[in-house]
Amino acid sequence: MSRSVRTLLLLILSCAGVATAQEFQPPRVRSGAGGKGLGLFGFGVRGGVDLGSGQMVFGTTLDIGDLFSPRLRLRPSAEVGVFKGDNSYVGSFEALYRFTGDDETAIPYIGGGMSLAGHADCGRDPNCPSAWVNLVFGFELHYKSTFNWLIEYHAMDALRRNRVYIGLTTRRGN
Repeated sequence: MSRSVRTLLLLILSCAGVATAQEFQPPRVRSGAGGKGLGLFGFGVRGGVDLGSGQMVFGTTLDIGDLFSPRLRLRPSAEVGVFKGDNSYVGSFEALYRFTGDDETAIPYIGGGMSLAGHADCGRDPNCPSAWVNLVFGFELHYKSTFNWLIEYHAMDALRRNRVYIGLTTRRGN
């Protein structure tokens, strides 16, 4: 091996420690005037089960901002229920109150909202789509600097339908 190849190899190996991957740090989130801040601040994915029908439910959520306070969050979501029975489709818009700040290890929350729900044969069903009133109880558990685990219970359709979820959600910047 020539001297120039050895020198180049030694230089590359010595720089390898400096060039290691760095963990992404999200930008600090600042609310607008009056505590309101709207935008796309995060997203989540989740899966679970409808306790009445036994359907597997998969969905996604968006953190689109604060309402009056950084603890009162606006969250739209979309879900698909599959397997047992007709596939179901639910689009929701909810407001969640977080009992602690984003820096805590566990962040419990409660909320409510509305959903528009349908199913695979919605075109033949005169009662489809349906508007549902929802209650939400859950908490996030710190996982990494940019992600939290999500564990959530949804009482949907004025407490007639019950769903339990587990998933991952992004954390807002500190």
